Amino acid sequence: MAKPKVRALLTALGKDPRPVTHELLDELPEDKTLNYLRGLLMATGALPTRDQCLTNLERWINEKLATRTDLEDRRVLHGYAIWHHLRRLRQRVRAQQLTVDQDQNVRIHVNAAVQFLDDLAGRGTPLVACTQSDVDDFMAHRATYPQRTAHFVRWAVTHRHAHNLTAPATRWAGPSGPHDEDRRWDVARRLLHEDAAPTADRVAGLLLLLYAQHVNTIRHLTVDHVQRDGDTPKILLGDRPIVLPAPLDALVEELIASRRGHTLVDAPGTWLFPGRLPGQPLSSDQLVIRLGALDVNPRQDRATALFTLAAQVPAAILARMLGIHRSVAVQWQQASGGDWAAYAADVAARPVRNRPAT
Repeated sequence: MAKPKVRALLTALGKDPRPVTHELLDELPEDKTLNYLRGLLMATGALPTRDQCLTNLERWINEKLATRTDLEDRRVLHGYAIWHHLRRLRQRVRAQQLTVDQDQNVRIHVNAAVQFLDDLAGRGTPLVACTQSDVDDFMAHRATYPQRTAHFVRWAVTHRHAHNLTAPATRWAGPSGPHDEDRRWDVARRLLHEDAAPTADRVAGLLLLLYAQHVNTIRHLTVDHVQRDGDTPKILLGDRPIVLPAPLDALVEELIASRRGHTLVDAPGTWLFPGRLPGQPLSSDQLVIRLGALDVNPRQDRATALFTLAAQVPAAILARMLGIHRSVAVQWQQASGGDWAAYAADVAARPVRNRPAT
């Protein structure tokens, strides 16, 4: 309340005769103070919950469209941004919240399309008359995001906004090394058995090191992802729960019991890793910083974990257990040299347990 921006915001809202709604807050300039107040009102039930990140992305796209003076360019960009990217994004997230990576991915794709259309407009060339030399020249000399521009060109050709153009997709060349498995286990053992670091940071690091979970996946975990089968604690990362081995199970139970909010309402909600914004999980940037303090490199250590797991477990099982796309699991299995035959032979060699009569 002592901060000038907070006082100014609350004074402005107090003088407005209309009830405080999301629509009213949307009329105000977007900043950290407004985001915090909105989060506080949603966390306490004064406002209905909504994905503010998705709302901000929708607003940003509409602003981009409004700046297009050429009606044909606006129609093309509308189809690419809203009917292609935004529609697919809504289907993908569904009841979940939009992640920072998903938000940035759409923005970069749209910016790449805008840059290409602006370049064509600057030379007086409409998209429908664009030639292969126009594409090659732009990609070679002026494209800020060549891969995203290529995606827009392929989309435009598919939807007949352009003709006789090619822009090949860049294929994944496989995991980049080095994959230091010894270091991965050294850090994992330290997080499992040394209690110098906060419990939340240890659990987050172990989920990344042992189960190859992405930072954005970890930060969006809730207490509902932790299940119990009798006395056996499990965690749901994909569509099948995974048994939490000791002592990781005790750390997860401790995290659930000790977690607390960092805001005025001091309510962590259902998040395993509550953040500083009311009703929101810990930000990906903050989680990366905290993992770095534990000597965990999210990108490289996750790649090492995926590389190792893919060599030991079939892609279909890996996808179901870890919550990654099946095609991604197949790519990692091929890169790691793992195959189904070795796994099937190992399963066949295991002793058969006598099942109790039913």
